[in-house]
Amino acid sequence: MSSPSRLLSYALPAILLAGAVAYVSCKSVSTTMGWDKKLSAVVNQPKDPAIARQELRIRTDYIPAGKFGRRMHRPMQPRYITIHSTQNPTGDAFDHARALKNGALKGGVIGYLCWHFSVQQDAIIQHLPTSEQGEHADFDGPGNRFSIGIEMCEHQGNDLATTIDRTARLTASLMQEFSIPIENVRAHYHWPRKGYDKPNKNCPHFLLDRGEPGHDWQWFLNRVSAYRQQFDTFYELQRQQNQSAPIEPAPVSAGEQVI
Repeated sequence: MSSPSRLLSYALPAILLAGAVAYVSCKSVSTTMGWDKKLSAVVNQPKDPAIARQELRIRTDYIPAGKFGRRMHRPMQPRYITIHSTQNPTGDAFDHARALKNGALKGGVIGYLCWHFSVQQDAIIQHLPTSEQGEHADFDGPGNRFSIGIEMCEHQGNDLATTIDRTARLTASLMQEFSIPIENVRAHYHWPRKGYDKPNKNCPHFLLDRGEPGHDWQWFLNRVSAYRQQFDTFYELQRQQNQSAPIEPAPVSAGEQVI
């Protein structure tokens, strides 16, 4: 593997709409952001996972197979979900999709950065199949080899609270699909980058407290868990309905004697 000093540090870029993207680091946050006051609590009501997935309105716009971040086929069975922030005031999810498809983001083990989903307030774009490894966390570590990467957009005009909520809903959906427990939902911070003076990155910076997981990160995990619980509530309601349904008598075939 190339020396980390010669690679980009897995942070998202400042972008010109018609230009390439260059990664920058997340800023430090000195106090909690109080997201629990900006979004209402999640109600524990039954939710069909299939309907929840449809409501996310995920748009598939894959990096071409065999090119850039997918120039090598690297199969993956997801065990984790890694949450990032773009730290990019001008690039939305569509800009990042174009950058990934054009190979504008260079770095990482295979020479190009890539992740699975970009989320903004009103859209989710999927860049990689969840069955393929991304290049977004810790070079050849488990964060890349076994985790689905989600980037939250921060461009001007994008409502960040709504973006966080949509990310929580997407995370819950992926947890249900791949049987991933909440303890395996990780901030980018969790995956150390070997060779860096500060191996644990301050990302997603607006969900970390003074650069580390704290109140805001726990709040996010609680929100994800609440959305995930809605699926369990749905299945439990189905189970109860099936148990209470009257049992229909078996049909009598021709020639059978009814006593």
